Amino acid sequence: MLRVQNLFKWYSTGFVKTYVLRDVNAEIREGEFVSIMGPSGSGKSTLLHILGMLDDPSSGEYFFLDEVVHKLSERNRSELHKNYIGFVFQSYHLIDDLTVYENLETPLIYKKMKTSERKSLVADTLDRFQIVGKKDLFPNQLSGGQQQLVGIARAIITSPKLILADEPTGNLNSAQGEEIMALFKTLNQGGTTIIQVTHSEKNAAYGSRIISLLDGRVEQKPG
Repeated sequence: MLRVQNLFKWYSTGFVKTYVLRDVNAEIREGEFVSIMGPSGSGKSTLLHILGMLDDPSSGEYFFLDEVVHKLSERNRSELHKNYIGFVFQSYHLIDDLTVYENLETPLIYKKMKTSERKSLVADTLDRFQIVGKKDLFPNQLSGGQQQLVGIARAIITSPKLILADEPTGNLNSAQGEEIMALFKTLNQGGTTIIQVTHSEKNAAYGSRIISLLDGRVEQKPG
């Protein structure tokens, strides 16, 4: 489904390059559930943002569904992201001046879905995440955990082929976290490809494979 080759990401300050990713090579097949793990500062979130087409590598190649992403125009990359990817952000990224209902509806509007379909899908999603009572509230009226639930709901409402999740249960209590991981597992069993960044061994165990990063490099496990 996607492949990165010789991927580097750095930031230049004067004459100094600070490397975040170094020569990363990875391939994710359709239908996989992969966890990216590693200590803070190892480049996990940066890699996830590049895979989600929200950031560009400094050098290297990225292929997604046979498209050469690093050579696409910003508009074409945006189309790919909109049509295939759901992203769960660590810091929610909800739109502050829209209600919960409107935040959930926004990606459906971008997909030019009919009003009746949108209403039905938003209602189902509010029910599924048990946030019907929050639908008219704004993000700043929600707790961190509630904002996280809305962010996850928004990511999956369009039934994306690929879900990218950055610490998806980081702000949830343990029961909510287990519900979300069980939901991801169900979606994955239905054919959705999932890549999550996590510090949690327990969450990683829901997936089928772990990519370990250390100092911006993929760690090669012995054997």
